[in-house]
Amino acid sequence: MIKDNAQGWEHLVKLGLLFPNVMQEEREEDLAKNKPKNKWIEVPVAEFITSSEIEKQAGEMEIYLRGSEGLYWKKGIVIKGVVIRAKN
Repeated sequence: MIKDNAQGWEHLVKLGLLFPNVMQEEREEDLAKNKPKNKWIEVPVAEFITSSEIEKQAGEMEIYLRGSEGLYWKKGIVIKGVVIRAKN
C-alpha cells in the first residue's frame, strides 16, 4: 500500500528474486505512477519455473525491493506480505 504521505517513490525501484544458485531475476517498477493511494495492490516481482535441476540446488530464495539509482530516501509504503503462487 502506498500511503498518502508517501515520498521518494517517483524514482524506479528494483524488484527481484535471488535463487540459491546465485541466479537472479530482476525488474524495475515505478511505484508512484498510476498506483492508487491507501489501497492494497499487488506488485509482481518475477516469474520462475521449477524443475528437477533447480531442486538439486535447494536452499533459501531471497525476495527484495531496493532503489535503483542514487540514494533517495523513501517513506510511506506498507508491505503486507509476499505470496508465491502457481501461474495458471
